[in-house]
Amino acid sequence: MLVVCPTPIGNLEDVTLRALRALGEADVVLCEDTRRTRVLLDRHGVSARLVSYHRHNEAARTAEIVPRLQAGETVALASDAGLPGVNDPGARLIAAAIDHGVPVTVLPGPSAVETALVASGLVGERYTFVGYLPRAKEALTRLWAELPEGTTVAFESPRRLPASLASLAAAEPSRPVAVCRELTKRFEEVVRGSAADVAARFTEASKGEITLVIGPGAPQPKADELEASTIVSELVEGGIPRRRAADIVARLTGLSKNWLYRDSL
Repeated sequence: MLVVCPTPIGNLEDVTLRALRALGEADVVLCEDTRRTRVLLDRHGVSARLVSYHRHNEAARTAEIVPRLQAGETVALASDAGLPGVNDPGARLIAAAIDHGVPVTVLPGPSAVETALVASGLVGERYTFVGYLPRAKEALTRLWAELPEGTTVAFESPRRLPASLASLAAAEPSRPVAVCRELTKRFEEVVRGSAADVAARFTEASKGEITLVIGPGAPQPKADELEASTIVSELVEGGIPRRRAADIVARLTGLSKNWLYRDSL
């Protein structure tokens, strides 16, 4: 059996009793950094055989572990923080285990995504998780133009956070945003406000793990939406790039540039 074990995203006391038992009972524990996992286990008096499993050896280690799973061993999979497979190594092994008929059990536990979502105050009926924000400016601009109607959650590095927030503020200055930093740790901080205000707050590289929550855009007036969208399409047919056409019509009508762009696709 493969047991997927979430580990704390900061505070070592946030591990579940079930996860500790699974880690202690497994024949082997796969983890991103054996040193970090050892600190967690030592804190709770758990002994386990640790083997590294990270993005540099994921393919080779998966080929090595699958036969052991088929032979009847119990393997626990843990990442440095949170749930393995969600922007952390693990997806390859989980898929391989399923393909080979090995039972897979996923334990519930800490998650930066849900923790940040609730802490932001922007939780709604639905949300979209996009992983780490793209590094390229063009890709980042494209992401803002395609933001869903609901809330969006993303990871970002503290070094790139100022540029990403500035980019968002340029595209959607009034969009509600929450920067969640160092969640569950001693210096936990949640900064909430409009994209423009939060971007002005983070003008230099920050420190710690960052989870960014972007709230839904303001509802758009209905009266002139169809006509405005039609004008965007006509401008595009006339040779004007779609983003430029959406920008022109947005300035003339007061409608959201992102909404006009999406509606004209």
